[in-house]
Amino acid sequence: MTAPRILLAGATGLVGGLVLGLCHEAIPVSRRPIPGQPGVVADFDDLPPLPPAEVAVCSLGTTRAKAGSDAAFRAVDHDAVLAFARAAKAAGVSHFILVSSVGANPNARLLYPRTKGEVEAALERMGFARLDILQPGLLIGPRSERRSVERFLQWAAPVMDLALPRDLGSLSAEAVARATVALSRRTEPGVFRHVNTAIRNLTFT
Repeated sequence: MTAPRILLAGATGLVGGLVLGLCHEAIPVSRRPIPGQPGVVADFDDLPPLPPAEVAVCSLGTTRAKAGSDAAFRAVDHDAVLAFARAAKAAGVSHFILVSSVGANPNARLLYPRTKGEVEAALERMGFARLDILQPGLLIGPRSERRSVERFLQWAAPVMDLALPRDLGSLSAEAVARATVALSRRTEPGVFRHVNTAIRNLTFT
């Protein structure tokens, strides 16, 4: 099967960077240039028309602590994600893949899961022929920036995982990236959600 042309938002992050390394046909869409990698460089609140593609992958994300405020967090995890999705749909994308989070729920009281859930619901309303939503637990892997809380959680993850159901525990970012690439080649229409167990299984397909 010929690999689809992929638009990739979040290529400078943990999962997106791994997807970019696995997927040579991916075209990164980012706020700053990626050395040695041609792509679209633009702010997500003013995206230009994107190149035609069949698939779009979005792994954009930050934390409330890093963003500095609720509004700044939502500007990335909600507004930028949906702006990219709208631009991708205008470019002819029929298959959208989102890296979301376990516990995403538009009715959640906490900002993080509520925002993730709102984005998932908005993407469903956009009417992509196929929508894949990955909902991993804590992502394990080397990050370019230092997040002290996440660094502690990654260190403690093996112990915490013993007390958690498999679909709520930690998961390697590489597994998420490989599952994303595997999903990019699927064409069955519909909306599909993938938690830890399903994501792990996808890495063997």
